[in-house]
Amino acid sequence: MSETKTKKTGIGRIAAAAMIALLIAVAPGPLSSAGHAEDVPAGAGHAQAAPGQTAPSQTPPAQNPPAQAPANPPQGSQPASSQPDQNGQAAPADSGVAQVTADSINANVRANLAGIRSQLDAFRERVQRDSDDDGSLAELRVRAEEITAAMQETSARLKERETQIQERLTALGEAPKQGQPGEPPLVSQERGRLMNERAELNVVAENAASLSDSANQLGNTITNLRRNLFTRTLFRHTDMSSDLFIEAGQATKREVSNFARTISGWAGFVWNYKKYQLLGALVLSLGAGLLFLLGGYRVFARLIHRRVVGGEAPSYLRRLSVAFWSTVVETMSLAAFLICSYLFLDGFNVLRSDVSAMVASFFGFVWFIYFVWNLTSSVLAPADPDWRLVRITNRGARLLSLAVIAMAVVNGLDYLLGSVSEALNSPLIVTIAKSIIAAFVIGLIMIGLSFVKPIIAAGETADAQGHPWPRAARILLRLAGLLLILSVIAGYVGFARFVATQVVLTGAVTVLIYIGLLSGKAVSKQGAFKKTAAGTKLAERFKFGDVGLDQTGLLAGLSIYAFALVFGIPLILLTWGFQLTDIESWVYQFFTRITIGNISISIVSIFGGVLLFAAGYVVTGWIQKWIDGNVMARGQVDMGVRNSVRTGIGYLGVGLAALIGISAAGIDLSSFALVASALSVGIGFGLQNIVSNFVSGLILLVERPFKVGDHVITGATEGIVKRISVRATEIETFRKQSIIVPNSELINAPLGNWTHRNRIQRNEIPVSASYDADPHQVIEILLDLVKEVPEILRTPEPHVEFLRFAPSSLDFELRFHLADMDAGLRIRNQLRADILKAFRRAGIDIPFPQQEIVLHRGKPNWVPEKEEDPRGGA
Repeated sequence: MSETKTKKTGIGRIAAAAMIALLIAVAPGPLSSAGHAEDVPAGAGHAQAAPGQTAPSQTPPAQNPPAQAPANPPQGSQPASSQPDQNGQAAPADSGVAQVTADSINANVRANLAGIRSQLDAFRERVQRDSDDDGSLAELRVRAEEITAAMQETSARLKERETQIQERLTALGEAPKQGQPGEPPLVSQERGRLMNERAELNVVAENAASLSDSANQLGNTITNLRRNLFTRTLFRHTDMSSDLFIEAGQATKREVSNFARTISGWAGFVWNYKKYQLLGALVLSLGAGLLFLLGGYRVFARLIHRRVVGGEAPSYLRRLSVAFWSTVVETMSLAAFLICSYLFLDGFNVLRSDVSAMVASFFGFVWFIYFVWNLTSSVLAPADPDWRLVRITNRGARLLSLAVIAMAVVNGLDYLLGSVSEALNSPLIVTIAKSIIAAFVIGLIMIGLSFVKPIIAAGETADAQGHPWPRAARILLRLAGLLLILSVIAGYVGFARFVATQVVLTGAVTVLIYIGLLSGKAVSKQGAFKKTAAGTKLAERFKFGDVGLDQTGLLAGLSIYAFALVFGIPLILLTWGFQLTDIESWVYQFFTRITIGNISISIVSIFGGVLLFAAGYVVTGWIQKWIDGNVMARGQVDMGVRNSVRTGIGYLGVGLAALIGISAAGIDLSSFALVASALSVGIGFGLQNIVSNFVSGLILLVERPFKVGDHVITGATEGIVKRISVRATEIETFRKQSIIVPNSELINAPLGNWTHRNRIQRNEIPVSASYDADPHQVIEILLDLVKEVPEILRTPEPHVEFLRFAPSSLDFELRFHLADMDAGLRIRNQLRADILKAFRRAGIDIPFPQQEIVLHRGKPNWVPEKEEDPRGGA
């Protein structure tokens, strides 16, 4: 068995899972297979024929021709095709895939395509030879996809060049017909050269399309082979008989003796001839382990230590956080240490090929057991009930912990011993016998778990006897255990081994992801983050308020979600049969090329465009402040002019930043021309109002004459702004009626905003008193009542206005200001009641209008006599 295959199967897959999770979690970004970056075809003119990644014993792939045409020639070089046109001026140089003549295309591009064709032939041979190696097939499929992408890029470039040639031919015009005046010889030569180049481009484009189809077919073939290989491995049948175990026992004895000879021989050789290399590797490994241990505890001490302040039980959020981060940090630290140790041993040339595979499997086994043990201790906490995440008894926690760790040990030993057998070239029957025992034992443990009584009823403590599992859980455990045992008895050992692995490893990773999601959810709850240590530190050092802490908690929760998924999903995918190459390809495509229909989106490009736009926005703001504060302020420019200049610079800077960001994001600005032309036609046919409302909405959103929550009055509408969109604004009246007002009406009509600058409002209360009352006493009573209300502002100072001498009363008006206009109705009502009580106590009457009606009969045309006014008036 080859070393590569050994490392990608069995327990080595678990070590690889830890490594890829660590790499993706630390630096999520475009990944590529190590050693293959130079093998990726890059398109016409510079496509490299990727050599097959074969073992030394395999046939080397076809080499590329030495001739390579650069995709972009140095500027200033003039191609041989530049010819004068009809006016005697030099014709523009033909730009294309490589700006070369038809002969250059034939010599270089075709040579590259031939090299890629030979590469595909070599890949087909490797597919036939490695049809049983899933790792090799996965690598070949990725390489085929790279060739497909390169050929598509080549076709696009050739199509662009063909379009340029056609435009040039159109500019030259048709050749003169018979009997017409001839054209200059240079023009005829240019037309002939362009037509020959177009013919060559058509041939090359057909070859590129053919290669793309061939690469697609190869990829589909590999996918089908991998699917069939997985199915065969999973459902391979083994005849169960006593001879099988007798033969397996004899082979096991030979394997044990072979293992002892191999290890002793390797150890003796290393000690005699590579003692110092071994000691150096061990010292560096211990140093790396100490570094990871101290660094992890120093950086994440607050997250992984079970410390309780004041002797109180830890909160649910604290328990979740410690369980998740202690498991992740400690297992990732161990994975990094084991990987470094293996690299040191291999780098010092201490390991042989067979011993290397066994050491890698042993390291994976150690990491796997430690991961399951750490997760079990964090969730079940058999020795510390206060930190337990589930409501189970102490006895149930101990039994469940022992059962889970036992299943992990059995499953890990199965893969470890299987890797040893593969490295020693032992008979397959030995691995089958070990898998039979492992699956049978795990099935028995699961059936035994169904009889445990770990559940705590309401009101019981963790020391109680406990109650059985729910009926559904008991049935599920027993069915899973019976499935493993019956699969082994029926001879489907591969299926039983696969199910056992998913029960242990996938179950553990799923629990860890679930804990991470719960932790993120708990942190992002409103008001939860400020109770954490990080929230308290932010509030003390950076003076974060409740809103800032809640927003930070939401961001922290989303980050925990992403980290849990990035850490756990690769582990689950690897246990389900996917290869590291598959995951690397998906991650690379996710960040660099997401295809939706005919549109390709690159997250990396979009992120770069957003960063450029943000940088342009910041620079624009700085330029605005500098020009306003240093140029126009010193020149004593009028404030209106300063505001106009500042606003214009802002619009110009943001527009340029948007253009730069869009271009950097890979969005073709020429595509907006079609949209603009369609909009212009639509505007001409009746979209004026829609566009007017749209532009008005943009103005409202930028200038912000009012915002959501403001108290506005426009026309006959008065209410609170609930929503501002680009077409209309929703205003809710005080009778809870929603009125949708087009934005153009808000721009073109007067609009009153009670809360534009602040929420301060002046309130007036009209008061009338009888002519017998003393005005000074009335004013004093009103001001004394106002002073007793704390919500009323002292600046501006409240005052009373003596308005008029009414026919029946003396009219006053109490005026005061409130900091929040929403309190006006309540305070005015209270003041009116207090004024009435105070007037009654002071004996001041509040008159009401009186009219005397006199009816006279029998006297037509009667005119009432004038009576003398008792106050002396007529």
